[in-house]
Amino acid sequence: MSEYTTLEKIRLQKIEELRAEGFDPYPTRAERTHTSAQIIAEYESAEAAAATPDSTPEVTATLAGRIRASRAMGKVSFAHIEDRDGKIQLFFRVNELGKDRVDFFNKMLDLGDFIQASGVMFRTKTGEITLHVHDFKLLAKSVTPLPADKDVTQEDGTVVRYAALESAEIRARQRYADLAVNPDVRETFRKRATLIKALRTFLDEHDFLEVETPILQPLYGGAAARPFVTHHNELDQDMYLRISFELYLKRLLVGNMERVYEIGRDFRNEGVSFKHNPEFTQLEFYWAYADYLQVMELTEQMVAYAAEKVAGSTKITFGEHELEFKPPWKRVEMRAGILEVSGIDIAEHKTAEDLLKAIRAKHGNKSPDPKSTRGKMIDFLLGEFLEPTLIQPTFLYNYPRDISPLAKSMPGDPLTVERFEGYVAGFELCNAFTELNDPLDQEQRFLEMGRDYTDDEEEKHPMDEDYLRAMRYGMPPNGGFGMGVDRLAMLLTNKHSIREVLLFPALRKEE
Repeated sequence: MSEYTTLEKIRLQKIEELRAEGFDPYPTRAERTHTSAQIIAEYESAEAAAATPDSTPEVTATLAGRIRASRAMGKVSFAHIEDRDGKIQLFFRVNELGKDRVDFFNKMLDLGDFIQASGVMFRTKTGEITLHVHDFKLLAKSVTPLPADKDVTQEDGTVVRYAALESAEIRARQRYADLAVNPDVRETFRKRATLIKALRTFLDEHDFLEVETPILQPLYGGAAARPFVTHHNELDQDMYLRISFELYLKRLLVGNMERVYEIGRDFRNEGVSFKHNPEFTQLEFYWAYADYLQVMELTEQMVAYAAEKVAGSTKITFGEHELEFKPPWKRVEMRAGILEVSGIDIAEHKTAEDLLKAIRAKHGNKSPDPKSTRGKMIDFLLGEFLEPTLIQPTFLYNYPRDISPLAKSMPGDPLTVERFEGYVAGFELCNAFTELNDPLDQEQRFLEMGRDYTDDEEEKHPMDEDYLRAMRYGMPPNGGFGMGVDRLAMLLTNKHSIREVLLFPALRKEE
């Protein structure tokens, strides 16, 4: 920090005074017997077990937390401290502590400081369970005051209250301060942790094995995205941060690991939006001897289970919508869905040229890039017309082959593959295939992608010779699945930006 504010200078002066008087403002040891919630529950239980309603139970505790409020009232002082569970009141009195110690608390300690306090619990006349402090100790001095709500008087005399850290960008950039002053933000991330635990528990209970695959890869693949590139000095070769776990997890199927999953970070060098961050948490699983229809059923069961654990119900509120995750979800075949909302039957247009003409004829004001492949034009129709209508949890299935290079074709229809995507609230939540396990077909797909796509297109999938070698040993038929955990966290916490469910989202460098 190049310059301290006036309040920071005052607090730095207090630190110097504390050290001069032999007090360590950052002691090494702390003690705590209870959190705020634990001691409140224990005291209420002791009250219920008391011999008479008027008797006061003897419950002692040592608490620790951050000072969030303080007020002096002559020979007594009150304060509230906050810990992971919430707030609890402290009561300081000259009779027990002496005047010097109470003055020390009032003059040398500030809002935001961490303290430890020991004493006896009691209930005030207003009914608040409170710690009557017999001893206390400073644990960590706060130099920078926490952001606080403030009242601002306008020119017309009206008073407007401004919330602490009202800027979404400042909240994301200074998440530590955001968490410190906003209990609802802490609750969001507790729910996110509960979500990840629930996904793990569900898959573990369905006999899936959690594994770990490389983050640094010599060749990226498994998704349509631009990778981040780095260089390994000792090996003298470029490496890529993974964009997907897929090709490594499917290698494990070759090795007779029949049900595998991974929850971890993927990295994609792409745009930032309300639903995109360059690094994000992904869940992928691969299930030998299953197809995309079986994966559909498992997916709706898994998401419903997670909703129950996080929100207490399969029915949740997201913005203006009430969403029901209880199985079965709605199923819409892509051809029928696009026909209904756009008036175009994609099955009647076998080439990109024919489909482009149909789109221009029906929707002259909306047109894809004329250089697009047929699959990308179908994807355009999906995004423009169908996707915004998919509010309730819905499986959209049977996708174009040329934008699904790792999926099996439908029997009798080489242009369509067994793929589904799950949509909720108008955006994609998950993606799954009946996975391609024919090494010769897979090699041909890679070659087609190299021919039909330019070098800088994100959908282009690089040829992976080692993956083909693994497939040639024999890969069982299987269903594969991928889901952005952050998006599911958004839904289950009613947050409309991915920044709100990432502790430290990607942001532009501060000027």
